[in-house]
Amino acid sequence: MNKQLKTLVTAALLAAMTTVATLVIRIPVIATNGYVNIGDTIVLVAAWLLGNPYGALAAGIGSGLADLLAGYPAYIPGTAVIKFLMAFIWTPVFLFLSGKGLPSAASAVISSVISEVWMILGYFLYESIILGYGPGALGSVAGNAMQAVAGLVLGSILMLALKKVKYLLTY
Repeated sequence: MNKQLKTLVTAALLAAMTTVATLVIRIPVIATNGYVNIGDTIVLVAAWLLGNPYGALAAGIGSGLADLLAGYPAYIPGTAVIKFLMAFIWTPVFLFLSGKGLPSAASAVISSVISEVWMILGYFLYESIILGYGPGALGSVAGNAMQAVAGLVLGSILMLALKKVKYLLTY
């Protein structure tokens, strides 16, 4: 099987895994009618495994699909863009830090923190401006921060475990 086909299949699987991880554990956030989930775990892993654009596409499509299936249509465009950019940001930051001699684990954690900060900011902007919640969107910041920490911790653990897989497809 050629590398491009493997990449497309892996991206599709990661999009599906992102959807499932997002839907498996959902904690409602009353302030914004949204929810906290562990989908960020797979968003970060998709960025690490595939880089751009495939990791970002898997993250955006899988996360947007989760909002569709969960019954949050107003969040679909925002989630798709926010999660796409979250994974898209991860890759150049990781490559830059790794290129400066930082160990890959440290580069991955720092890249994940920056990506998660974008996620928190992205949802705040989307909810306050696009959805019209205004200052009420601040109510989602704590929940998104909890989601970010969970995604960061679980994503880092999963990346460390997957590094041991001999034939793992990476970009």
